Amino acid sequence: MGYWDLEEGKDCVAKTWITTKVATAVGLVGSAYHIVAYPPETAVEALTRATSGTATMAAMGAIFGMATCLSAQARDAPDDPTNYFIGGCASGIFLGARTHSAITGTTACFGLGTLAMFTKIGKKEGWRLTGPPKL
Repeated sequence: MGYWDLEEGKDCVAKTWITTKVATAVGLVGSAYHIVAYPPETAVEALTRATSGTATMAAMGAIFGMATCLSAQARDAPDDPTNYFIGGCASGIFLGARTHSAITGTTACFGLGTLAMFTKIGKKEGWRLTGPPKL
């Protein structure tokens, strides 16, 4: 069962688990690229950097999944794209706190929130990024 197969505002634990798994995988891939691009001096440094990047992404995925689902429940508007903006913004705020930067948190809140909101709008309206145009 995928993320979009679950009903919005229901089964928050399952939705959060899915977003956490996806974000962890993205964090692992990103950490691998970072280690290749900027080789560490020791194996311990490589492990520390990989763990830090992966854990940060996993936490952001969990925060996004839980904030999106809980805002859908609290606002009693399960299909509203604003829920996704709230989830993305919460993840961005966490990133700002993690980096000890208010500017990073503010821009990540706006950027991730907007990206998540447009993802939901696109899903609702049937937007496609690839394939032949729909006439």
